[in-house]
Amino acid sequence: MTDKLDKVPDPADTPSAGTVPPEAIRAIPVRHYGRWISAVVVIGLVVALVMAFSQGNVRWATVPEKLFDPSILRGVGNTIWISVASMALGLVLGVLFAVMRLSKNPVTSTIAWFYIWLFRGTPVYVQLLIWFNLALIFPILNLGFYKDEMTQVMTPFLAALLGLGLNEGAYMAEIVRAGIQSVDEGQTEASHALGMTRLQTMRRVVLPQAMRVIVPPSGNEFINMLKTSSLVVAVQYFDLLRAAQDIASTSFAVMEMFFVASIWYLALTSVFSVGQYYLERRYARGALRSLPPTPLQKIKAKLSSFSNRKAVA
Repeated sequence: MTDKLDKVPDPADTPSAGTVPPEAIRAIPVRHYGRWISAVVVIGLVVALVMAFSQGNVRWATVPEKLFDPSILRGVGNTIWISVASMALGLVLGVLFAVMRLSKNPVTSTIAWFYIWLFRGTPVYVQLLIWFNLALIFPILNLGFYKDEMTQVMTPFLAALLGLGLNEGAYMAEIVRAGIQSVDEGQTEASHALGMTRLQTMRRVVLPQAMRVIVPPSGNEFINMLKTSSLVVAVQYFDLLRAAQDIASTSFAVMEMFFVASIWYLALTSVFSVGQYYLERRYARGALRSLPPTPLQKIKAKLSSFSNRKAVA
């Protein structure tokens, strides 16, 4: 039996120079009917929702009319202020308790663990109410060098700041701890070999490298803080939601004012999301060889390519 590898090809099977090659295979994309059906269903649900709201008992003209009301703008400013102040307090406490949690001292690590366990395990709303009603436990605040009634000390702003800031500090402590642990231990050993103290090593070597891991979840926490700040109405602090409720109580446009508040919350979170995006790019410069293009750079590239094609044509 002759092996197939040794078989001499028949000249009749090989195409001659004058013959036309076979037609190239034309690939036909697979039709995904499920995608079209699901798209139609989703569009239909969106249209039905829009039609329902358009036919509802909503005075839509009130929304743009009250969008820039002085009281609403004041509430927006107070919302930004309490969110920034609470996030700053939470960041400082987060760094402090993260270092304490990683300490080899059992006392400091236990205290940090208890703080994180306590404030992560109780609702923010309950914490706000506890701070606001602290005068029921301590009617007089006596620090030795300062003495006053607790109702005068624990203002709505201070109660909101402590309630949001201390709660945020517990979450930031875990975020910072994860960022510190992401840095290779060899960096710390090399710093100690150069004669740096633990504080210098943490400030100059570990934390700058850990920022690449800390920044993204911290940005998410701040955006979440903007929305969580609406709970400060429980302690009588005047924020965006409180301003909307006050206007709704006099104008009887309840749903309309809730829509106004929602638009402002969406605007604030969108603006700070853009800031978070560029902040993440800044701290990712040392980890990536080339940064991905920004949305503006993508738009410019597409416009330039379109103009080049038009010029060639």
